[in-house]
Amino acid sequence: MHFSEIIAGTMTWGKWGKALSTDQMTERIESAVSMGVSSFDHADIYGDYTTETEFGAAFEKSKIERSSVQLITKCGIQMTRGRDHQVKHYQYDYDYIMYSVQRSLEQLRTSYIDALLLHRPSPLMVPEEIGRAIAALLESGQIRSFGLSNFFPHQVDAIARFTPVQFNQVQFSITHTDVMYDGTLDQALAQSIVPMAWKPLGGLFDAEDERAARIREVADPLCKKYGLSLAGLGIAFIKKHPAGVLPVVGTTEPGRLADLLKASKVDLELQDWFVLLEASQGRRVP
Repeated sequence: MHFSEIIAGTMTWGKWGKALSTDQMTERIESAVSMGVSSFDHADIYGDYTTETEFGAAFEKSKIERSSVQLITKCGIQMTRGRDHQVKHYQYDYDYIMYSVQRSLEQLRTSYIDALLLHRPSPLMVPEEIGRAIAALLESGQIRSFGLSNFFPHQVDAIARFTPVQFNQVQFSITHTDVMYDGTLDQALAQSIVPMAWKPLGGLFDAEDERAARIREVADPLCKKYGLSLAGLGIAFIKKHPAGVLPVVGTTEPGRLADLLKASKVDLELQDWFVLLEASQGRRVP
């Protein structure tokens, strides 16, 4: 399964952020695809369960061939907003997974999902039952591939006993590097799992973030050296990792998306990467 080097995250396209109109979404989709960003990341909960519907209408209006794009979506989180639940919870029984996929197919106006991810691990999930649902969805062609989101290595292993895991979408950025040390990216390398990174710029622009402040102090000469913006430098940092991380970027601005796509193709020199790591950690490499 091929995905673009940068994935366009849709979480803030609708009610949870920019509240883009159908025409504006269509323009964003067309612009992204024209520059080579053909993969779009969704979750059923975005916009209180409304953004998939809005994106589906916009994509249909674009007249772009379905085979030219890759649609990722996630399921499993049950919220109180948008649904009649008394408490937020996670649900991964067979029937609910099948229902969620059918609903996303209808909302996105497509006959298949390129990658289905389970949104967050639940203490009550039954890996064998999950595996049975995913096998049925793959066999029917309703999904083309399967992965996880925010799962630790031991949780990935539990699911992988019953169905192949191809992706793990996790928080990873120059200011949030835990996955480089908790086994997540090591497992991705060892088991050919493709990592996707949500919030790939982390707190880089947060004035109160001490890590970000240290990084910004050393960033200027590196930005000039590679012809990158500060955001682009953050993308280049995570793209350097040998696990082949795919950043999920939240910007809705075509110009900024083009900047981040350019950065995804930059290979930082080894010592420059460690200069940034040292700044992030606030100490020399042991």
